[in-house]
Amino acid sequence: MSTSILPPEDQHLATGWEPDAPAEDTLVRQAVLVHASWSTTVAAAAGRPARTGPRWAAGWIGDRGALTNPVVLRQPLTDPGEVLAEIGTLFPPHVPYLLVSAWPTPDLRAHGLGLVGHPPLMARLPGRGSAAQPPPAVEVREVHDAEELAVAERVLVEGYPLPGVEPGDVLHPSLLRQDTRVWLARVDGEPAAVAAAHQHAGVTIVEYVATLPAARGRGTATAVTWAATLANPAQPAVLLASDEGRPVYEHLGYVAVERWTVWLRPEREA
Repeated sequence: MSTSILPPEDQHLATGWEPDAPAEDTLVRQAVLVHASWSTTVAAAAGRPARTGPRWAAGWIGDRGALTNPVVLRQPLTDPGEVLAEIGTLFPPHVPYLLVSAWPTPDLRAHGLGLVGHPPLMARLPGRGSAAQPPPAVEVREVHDAEELAVAERVLVEGYPLPGVEPGDVLHPSLLRQDTRVWLARVDGEPAAVAAAHQHAGVTIVEYVATLPAARGRGTATAVTWAATLANPAQPAVLLASDEGRPVYEHLGYVAVERWTVWLRPEREA
């Protein structure tokens, strides 16, 4: 006689991606939720369209630029045609967007998207890593007013880059609040680098890390990233890295958790 270890058909282990699953079920789920919240928060702060649903979340932040409009999947992509059609109700055909997935996806080239790659999701648990002291010429300050935020946005648009973004579309003054903060680094008094932090679902996402070309190699990006990482020292921090930037984040105590999948619907003529 054999005893099956399979559960009854009406019982199953949770996948962790059910709509009612707790945010803290896994660190990856927290990372998905905070990435989704970031996209909609930036758009909503500027009075731009944003949408959150059970399968995806996105903000229409700007009309141009490959990196401007992240669409974050909140569940595995099992019906690409239907989901992409939904996303198309937010973004007109000429507006580009990035489709960010925590899971492998089907080939989406037939739907007009191109594969950007598989960036590593990196996470830092509280207390890990340490930042080297920035050079004496580098000063990092948190942004608290509209004037400084406009300076930080110019650094972001030119350094990220985000071509064609209108002033206030990505760093609108109403974005500054307890759960969303921005830091600006200066070299010899001149604006040089920027980074932002947003808190949601029990984690901090570090975003919009950008350095002006003339200031690269001066330790500015590391300095602002560290400031954003410690926006809430008691929380884990997460970010999507490039392979080139990964060693910098590892020095700050981040570890690679897994690789995500990113597709681009390119900009088209209106």
